[in-house]
Amino acid sequence: MTDIKADIRVEHPDIVCTKSVTYDQSSKVMSVSEAGTDPTSRTFYYYIESSDFHLLEEGLRNDNTVAEFERVIETRDQEAIYCVEYSGEGILFSPVISDANGVILNKKNNGSAWLFTIWLTERADLHQIWDYAQENDIDIELLRVNEYASLGNTDAGLTDSQREALLVALETGYFEEPRNATLDEVAAELDISQPAAGGLLRRGIRRLIISSLLAESKAPE
Repeated sequence: MTDIKADIRVEHPDIVCTKSVTYDQSSKVMSVSEAGTDPTSRTFYYYIESSDFHLLEEGLRNDNTVAEFERVIETRDQEAIYCVEYSGEGILFSPVISDANGVILNKKNNGSAWLFTIWLTERADLHQIWDYAQENDIDIELLRVNEYASLGNTDAGLTDSQREALLVALETGYFEEPRNATLDEVAAELDISQPAAGGLLRRGIRRLIISSLLAESKAPE
């Protein structure tokens, strides 16, 4: 079995937060990984760059896919972290990736489109994502795909503990949106503390990302 890392572009006006980012053309939105563990939550965190946060927030207020939002951290001028609660009216594409046994490594907007970097255990799982997109009139494009050794045998620099934590989290539904397992439940399966489990997952995901990026930099033009 060969794991893959794929970059895909999806576009549909009803994907959550699309109206907000197109309202403020200067905005750049990126998901904040590992923020929140409640499997019933529709609340997500985003790192946002904008030259006009008043315009961005006007867009959020007029976006029917957004129920509530709050600027929780202002990191520096024109950069902030927002907590966004979805209304349930828009299209959530993240669960589609989770249903295909995928893990989202990165998500950001590209104008009216969204760019996802995802990890999949099987290349064939991409078909499930494509089928959903086509059935729901969502424009989808595969931008890049890299294959590397399976998670069970990868040379990505994962320790045995990181590998086990990632697999347990995947099997229990921790990476789904909304999550089907809490970090506490993953920790219980691993028989370790919650902070230890969170650390293993964060470091494991970081190693997968670094490994994938290194593979890209070494790939022939």
